[in-house]
Amino acid sequence: MHTIFTRWWQDGSVDAIHNDLRDEVRRSEGRDTDPTAAIIDSQSVRAAETVGADSRGYDAGKKVAGRKRHVIVDTIGLLLVVMVTSASVQDRDGARAALAHLRGLFESIRLVWADGGYAGKLVTWARKKLRLTIEIVKRTDDVKGFVVLPRRWVVERTLSWIFQRRRCVRDYERLPEHHEAMVKWSMIMLMSRRLAGTKDAKHRK
Repeated sequence: MHTIFTRWWQDGSVDAIHNDLRDEVRRSEGRDTDPTAAIIDSQSVRAAETVGADSRGYDAGKKVAGRKRHVIVDTIGLLLVVMVTSASVQDRDGARAALAHLRGLFESIRLVWADGGYAGKLVTWARKKLRLTIEIVKRTDDVKGFVVLPRRWVVERTLSWIFQRRRCVRDYERLPEHHEAMVKWSMIMLMSRRLAGTKDAKHRK
C-alpha cells in the first residue's frame, strides 16, 4: 500500500484527483473554478516517533513539538495550498513559500485574508513580489471570550475538517511531503462525500 501511496503522490495523481474534485465542488456551488480570494492560517500538530528530528521542531506559542501545516483555502473552505514545515517555523516565514506557490497556481487570486500573526513585512512583500493584497482580520480589544471572526472562521473550519482524519491528528510521516499528501487525501474524502450527497439530493427530486 505504501508503494502505491508514494507512486500516486510522486506522479501527481493525488494532486490531479484533489484539484478535479475541488473544481467540481466549486461548480456545484455555482462558482467559477478559479478563485479570486483566499484565507491563510496554520496548525501545529504533534509528531510521532517516525518523524525525523531534522524536520520537527517546537511551537512555543502552542506548546507543540512536531510539525506545522500552513494551509490556504478558498472562500468556501476548499484547500488550495498545503505546506508542511517544522513546528518552529514562524507563520510569516512559512507563509512566504505557501503564498508563492499559491501565486503560481492561481493568477486569478488578488486578496488573501489572514490573522494578526501575518502582519508586518509579509504584507509589503506579498504586495510587491506577488501582487497579492493581504488583509489582516483582527479581534477588537473590547471583545472578550470566543467570537467568530469574519473570513477567518472559514479556514479554521477547514483545519477542523482535516483534524477529523485519524492520520492527520498527529504527523506520522517520515517526509513532510507525505503528510501534505495525507492532508489532501482527507480533503478528497470530504469533497467526494459532498458531491455524492449533492447528486443523491438531485436524484430524489
